[in-house]
Amino acid sequence: METVRWGLLSTANINRRLIPAIRASDRGELVAVASRDKGTANDYAGKWGIPVAFGSYEELLASDQIDCVYISLPNHMHAEWSIKAMQAGKHVLCEKPFALSVAEVDMMIAASQKYERVLAEAFMYRHHPQTKIAGEWVRTGRQGVIFHVYSVFNFKLDNPNNVRMTSEFGGGSLWDVGVYPLSFAQFIFGTTPTWVFGSQFVGQSGVDESFSGLLHYPNDGIAQIHSSFRSPFFIYAEIVGSEGTLTLSRPFTNMDHGRELKFQSENGEIHLIPVPEKELYLGEVDDMHAAILDQASPYLTLDESRNHIHTVNALYKSASQHKVVFLDSP
Repeated sequence: METVRWGLLSTANINRRLIPAIRASDRGELVAVASRDKGTANDYAGKWGIPVAFGSYEELLASDQIDCVYISLPNHMHAEWSIKAMQAGKHVLCEKPFALSVAEVDMMIAASQKYERVLAEAFMYRHHPQTKIAGEWVRTGRQGVIFHVYSVFNFKLDNPNNVRMTSEFGGGSLWDVGVYPLSFAQFIFGTTPTWVFGSQFVGQSGVDESFSGLLHYPNDGIAQIHSSFRSPFFIYAEIVGSEGTLTLSRPFTNMDHGRELKFQSENGEIHLIPVPEKELYLGEVDDMHAAILDQASPYLTLDESRNHIHTVNALYKSASQHKVVFLDSP
């Protein structure tokens, strides 16, 4: 097997970013798309030049033309269809958030092991050179001891009928965009927090339309994260250490074209760190190809994805109970 043949499980809007990445990769081929409606699938396949259209998700999973599926379904369907895909012999790249509970993640991991299929969470920004450079600065001690991580992902969502506004579908700003700042904090500190405190604004939609979290890590590291559907688009991240502060003006999106990281040392000097240009979604696609074709270990581990979900649930518990929640083993 020299090429990974991809199928898209749904016609979600996010597919528009993965399709060019699959086609730009040397070892990937986009073969099929599935929808619950055959007409929708046909229209989508025609628009994007996809050879095969299926009128159900089950048909795509049963096809011997597909090696790997990208699951971009609503959040509450991630675990169910990831497991069904692996049972059908497909490798799985599942859009974030990986699942809505640790129990679901554990079932997904068990299926990956049982059926010997690659399973990974689609956090594209983690694979980009910008994020890896920031991680390298931390790991090599360039910033000294890390005291504080501050990170934000906001955008205005006015449509009350959007799936992100539906509680039973895993809606809410923390699940949708807050997981980016959260995962960034976990990546920088390299572990799960010891305790969290969350505060949320729940709108008429019944979901958190804004969420703020305080996360305490071992060795007294602190992360502050914020997400919102109520304010204009804004993303930002900074890492504060004993030797200076590293600032990322575009930490999660709009990273395709080379940007610079800014490091301000303790004496106030500014150092600009160049970032190579790379298509944002290509990294996660190439990582899947390496895992499937070369038996390489996925860059984003399943333990990290499990910790993401564990921490999100602790934050929601804290916000609903108005108290600090300690993260023990779930």
